[in-house]
Amino acid sequence: MSRGRAGAPLRGAVGGEFLKAASLPATWATLGLTFLGTLGVVLMSARREARLDPGAGASPADLAFDAAPLGVVGAVVLGVLAVSGEYRTNSPGAGGGRQLTTTLVAVPRRSAVLAAKAVVLVALVAAGAAVTLAASLTLARPALGDAAGAHEPGALVGRAVGVALYWALMALLALAVTVLARGPVLPLVWFLVNGSVVSFSALLAKVTPVARLLPDLAGLRLFADASSIAVDDPLAPLPGGLVMAAWAAALLGVAAFVLHRRDA
Repeated sequence: MSRGRAGAPLRGAVGGEFLKAASLPATWATLGLTFLGTLGVVLMSARREARLDPGAGASPADLAFDAAPLGVVGAVVLGVLAVSGEYRTNSPGAGGGRQLTTTLVAVPRRSAVLAAKAVVLVALVAAGAAVTLAASLTLARPALGDAAGAHEPGALVGRAVGVALYWALMALLALAVTVLARGPVLPLVWFLVNGSVVSFSALLAKVTPVARLLPDLAGLRLFADASSIAVDDPLAPLPGGLVMAAWAAALLGVAAFVLHRRDA
């Protein structure tokens, strides 16, 4: 079989998954709320900084990147949405089966379905990160007013890429866990509570340094300063990113195996 023919199912699956994601109002609502929520945090932080210490020369970039973790919530929700609909039961008029059955009729190769979902998810999250960060950086300077310090252009690109990578890898982790859980409840509860209410990873890091290797902590240095991470001796950006990517790859591999062996 030629390479072109081998890639045709994946290209078709990517197109189908993109149309499926674009047709979900929840996709656009999640992207929109992530965008507006991040800008709201940047604006509130800038106004507080300008009011409390107007001569400090606060960095607009730091304000924008300090708000970036909020986007992880949106990335996780997108990762869950990419899979959870497949396990929803169709109406009796449509046969009463799961949506996954219909998807596999259109694309019989389950590995192609999972790969297509991952490709579309990363594209959506990366685009959302790019737009949100650009808007945050644009808003931060005028919001700070006279309290604004100087940008550091050399560091901006690396940190922006780090945010996009972190969001994308968290979304892929959520996608893989949703496949394993066969539904949205468990992954949403775990990722959202761990990311926004209480970080179980950070608590575990106070007990053992091995917790630095957990994916959410390992990848933080992709965009965050070591001083802003509540973990002693966090991993450097490159090894941390590699550890986080290894977690995502491993869980996606397990998800692919389970999806292949499990009945639709």
